[in-house]
Amino acid sequence: MITTIFKKSTPINTALVLVLMLVFFLMYQFNIKTPLYLTTELLKKGGMLLLLVSALLTLDFITKRNGLSKDSGFTQIFFLSFIIAFPTVLNEIDLLFANFFIILALRRLISLQTLKTPKEKIFDASLWVFIASLFHFWCILFILLVFISIFFHVSRDYRNWILPFLAFFSVGILFLAYTFMFDSIAISTFLANASSSFELNYFTSIYQNLTFSIFTTLSLFFLTSLVLTISNRPLILNSSFKKLISWFLIATVVFVVSKEKSNALLVFTFAPIAVMATCHVEISKTKWQNELTLILVFLFGVFGFFSQL
Repeated sequence: MITTIFKKSTPINTALVLVLMLVFFLMYQFNIKTPLYLTTELLKKGGMLLLLVSALLTLDFITKRNGLSKDSGFTQIFFLSFIIAFPTVLNEIDLLFANFFIILALRRLISLQTLKTPKEKIFDASLWVFIASLFHFWCILFILLVFISIFFHVSRDYRNWILPFLAFFSVGILFLAYTFMFDSIAISTFLANASSSFELNYFTSIYQNLTFSIFTTLSLFFLTSLVLTISNRPLILNSSFKKLISWFLIATVVFVVSKEKSNALLVFTFAPIAVMATCHVEISKTKWQNELTLILVFLFGVFGFFSQL
């Protein structure tokens, strides 16, 4: 039934996912007793919801425009499921900003396979990555994906290798100008976030630990599925799928090295895993297995949400 609904992407499917996102978002905000009657708080929460919606729609656009999915709505429901499974994400505006900018960067990098205006795409992607690092320092590691993309498509032109450094200086100059004019402690705050920690003892409840364990298992399953079937997919898309795998691996490293650990840091892995899950469902010919996969992932999201309220 669920596969039938989301097998074809329609405005109704998108509206359904957006309504579900709104419902879960409001449930979480009311549960943590956010004072929504305050104008500043209301604007902040509205901005966070807008970031979530923008990230979902942009990710859906990436998968369809670049042939990573067969014009289905699976990516949307998978992304929503992973978001609600870790509800603390819904209150982390810095991580939501960073994640959205990383998705914008990946939009430019995956479209690099067309070889149209490669320099503009490389510079734009680098710019988004460095802007994301202002919200969460270790997002700077995603610049590795820019260099991977250059290697895959346009490595022969040495100027392409210089563009990420130009983007770095551009963001750096603008950031310094901002700190001098508006926020003198922004630099010290940014540098303080550059520290790292490899400890995984932050869990405050068994449900956080259980949700993390299930998500790790699902991620490894979908990752393995993509790796094992990548040779059966169109040759022209191989580099895009390799970038998708690299995206997930770098996001995992960002989670591991970040100092202030929480399940919310997994947000950078949600988009690539949602696409991998879509690839798994679409390549499978067994309808009942696809139905089971969708139901289990969505129920996992619902379980993670209500168990951690």
